[in-house]
Amino acid sequence: MMAQLRIAIVGVGAYESSRAREYLATIQKLKDLYSICAICDRNQKSLEEAGTQFQVACRYSNFEKMLFIEKPDVVFVLVPTDGQIVFALTAARHKCHLITEIPYSLTLDFGDAVAEACHQNGVKWEIAENVWHWPNEQLKQKIVRKGLLGKITHARLWYKSGSYHGFNAIRMILNSEPTQVLGFAKELDMQSYDSYGGQQESKIWWENGVIEFENDVTCLYESSSASGKWGNHWEIEGTEGYLSGNELVLHSDRTTYPFEETYDQIGGERVLAAIGIGHSTSSSNFDPILWENPFKQYGISVADDVAKASILYSLHQAVTTGTNLEYGQRHARRDMELWITLRKSAGLNNIWIDIPLTKPTDLEKRLRSEYIKNYGGDPVTDTADLLQSSFRRLSVMWSVAGWL
Repeated sequence: MMAQLRIAIVGVGAYESSRAREYLATIQKLKDLYSICAICDRNQKSLEEAGTQFQVACRYSNFEKMLFIEKPDVVFVLVPTDGQIVFALTAARHKCHLITEIPYSLTLDFGDAVAEACHQNGVKWEIAENVWHWPNEQLKQKIVRKGLLGKITHARLWYKSGSYHGFNAIRMILNSEPTQVLGFAKELDMQSYDSYGGQQESKIWWENGVIEFENDVTCLYESSSASGKWGNHWEIEGTEGYLSGNELVLHSDRTTYPFEETYDQIGGERVLAAIGIGHSTSSSNFDPILWENPFKQYGISVADDVAKASILYSLHQAVTTGTNLEYGQRHARRDMELWITLRKSAGLNNIWIDIPLTKPTDLEKRLRSEYIKNYGGDPVTDTADLLQSSFRRLSVMWSVAGWL
C-alpha cells in the first residue's frame, strides 16, 4: 500500500471553475496518495466555499500559522504568479515538499532561489507543467520514439499565451536539448480589449523565433493575436511523415491516421482507458502504438485531469520512493529559459543567443525592478514581509513583457 501524504493548498481560487478547485477535485480522487489536511486563502468567502465544497475542516487565512499547526508533508502553491515564489520559499524553509503552478518563476534567479531553498531543507519541488502530460502528447512522444516519422527535421509551434507550455510540448516530443535561439518581438497597437486581469488594454506583443536543437532539429515559433484563430497548435515533421495536431500522416502510403480513444466503464462512469494509433486500420504498415491511462481506476479521464494526476503522482513517488521527479526544476527552468532567451535575442537586434544563459538578462532585471516597485520588496530577501501582500491576478510579466 502506498504511503499517504498530507497536503495543504494555498490559494483556492475565486470560483468553482477555478483551476485551484480542479486540482482539489483531482487530489480528492487520489485518496491512496494524498489527504487534504488544510486549505489557506485570504479571501474568506472563497475559503469557506472551497472548504464546504471539498469538506476540508481546517481552513486558514494565515499561511505561516497553517504551516506551524498542520505541519503538512506537501504544500501546493496555487496563488497568483507574482505570489508563488514568496509562498514557495516560506514552505520550503518550513521543510515542506512543494508543488507550484507554472511557470518556473518570474526570472530564472527567482526560480533558482526556490530550488536552492528546497535543496538546503531536503525537500522536493515539482512544477505543475501540464501540457506534456496530456494523453495525446504522451502518444506523440511514443510515436516519435518508435521512429515512425523517420529522422526528425523540424517543428512548428503557434502559441497564444504562456508559450513555455508550447516549448515544453516540443521539447518533450523531440527529446532533445535546445542549443541556440533567434528571436523577434514587437509591441503592437490594437483595438481595445479586456486583459486577463480585467483591465482595458490597447497593446499586444507579437513574437517570432527559431530554436535550434542538439539533434539538428529546428523549431519555428510564432505568437500573435491571430494565433487565436486556430488555437495553440504544433507540428513535428520527419523524413517519413509528420504529426499535425492529433493526426499522424505517413508519406509512404499518403494515409492520415487519427488518434483513437477507447473507454471503459469505471464505477458507472465512462472513463478514458487508452489512446492509440494503428489499431483500427488493418492496412497500416506499422505496429499499433498505445498510451494507457494509469489513472483510470480513479475515474480520472479528462486530458488535463490526467495531467494534474501525473504531476501529483510525480511528487508523491519522489517523496515516498526517492525516484526522480518527472519534470522538476531542470525541465521547468529550460522551458522558461527559452522564452527569456528569445526576448534577449529580440532586444539585441535579432542575433543568435546560446543556451544556457550565463547571467540575468535585461528583461529579467526589468521584471525584478517592476516586482519591487509593485510590492515593495524582493521576494527572495524580503520573503516574510511580502507574505501579507495582495498579489494581483495579472502578473508583472504582463506589464513588462506582455506575457501570461
